[in-house]
Amino acid sequence: MRSVARNPFLWVLLTLLSVVFIGPLVVMFLTSFKTTQESQSVPPTIWPGEWTTRAYDVLLSSADNPILRWFFNSFAAATAHALLVVLTASMAGYALARMDFKFKNIIFAMIISTMFVPGFIFLMPNFLILDSFGWLDTLLAIVVPGAAGAFGVFFMRQFFLSLPKEFEESARIDGAGPFTTFFRVMLPNAVPAMVTLMVLSFLTNWNDFIWPLYVLFNDSSLTLPIGLTKLQGAYTIDYPVIMAGAVIASVPVLILYTFVQRFVIDGVASSGVKG
Repeated sequence: MRSVARNPFLWVLLTLLSVVFIGPLVVMFLTSFKTTQESQSVPPTIWPGEWTTRAYDVLLSSADNPILRWFFNSFAAATAHALLVVLTASMAGYALARMDFKFKNIIFAMIISTMFVPGFIFLMPNFLILDSFGWLDTLLAIVVPGAAGAFGVFFMRQFFLSLPKEFEESARIDGAGPFTTFFRVMLPNAVPAMVTLMVLSFLTNWNDFIWPLYVLFNDSSLTLPIGLTKLQGAYTIDYPVIMAGAVIASVPVLILYTFVQRFVIDGVASSGVKG
C-alpha cells in the first residue's frame, strides 16, 4: 500500500482528475463575479479583472426570476422524494432479502426488469395519472413518481443480504415481531445504505429537468433547473447571471456530500458484498 501511495504517476493521475472535475466548478464560480463584457471577452479570462456581485444582485432582487422560491421548491421536493424512496425501498428490500414468501424471486426479477425500460416510456402514463389526481403543477408531481424505483429496492436488498442473520435471531428470541425487528434492529444497522440511497435520490430529483418541465407550469411552482433556463434570453446570454444561478444550485449538493461522504462510501462498499 505504501509503495502505491508513493508512486508519482498515481499522484499525477489524481491531480489531472482533480483538475478535470474541479476546474469547471472554479471557472463557474469566478465567472459569476465577472462583468458581462469580460465574460464574453476573447480570448476568455479565468480570473476576473473587475470583481462585481451584479449577477447575484440581479438574481436575488428580480421579481421576474424568483430564484429563492425555485430553490425552496427544489429543496423541499428533493428532500421529500429522498425520504419517500428510502422508506419504500428499505421495506421492500428487507422483505425480498430476509423473508420467505411465494413468488419472491419472480417478483424481484420483475422489479429489476423495469430498470431496463427507458424512462421516457413512463412520461405519458405518469402524466395522465397525476392529471387524474389533480397533482399537476404541484410539488407532489415531482415527489411521488419514482419513489418506488427498482434501483432503490435492489440497493437495499443487497445491503440487507450482507447483514448477519444473528441480528434477527436475537430479536426473535426476545419476542420481537417482524415490524419491531425491522424498525428497531435492522434499520439502525442499515444507516450507511439508507444515507447513500437518500443522497443519490436527492441528487436525482434535484437535477431532474425533463419531468418537472412536463408537469410544472407556473413560475412560482418551478424547480431550480427549470427556473435557471429562464435566465437565458432569446438573443443575448448574460453569462455571469447564469453562472451565479449555477453556483446557487451547486452549493447545497456540495455541502450535502461533504457531510455524508463517509456514509456513502460505507454504503456502496457494503451493498455489493452478497448477491
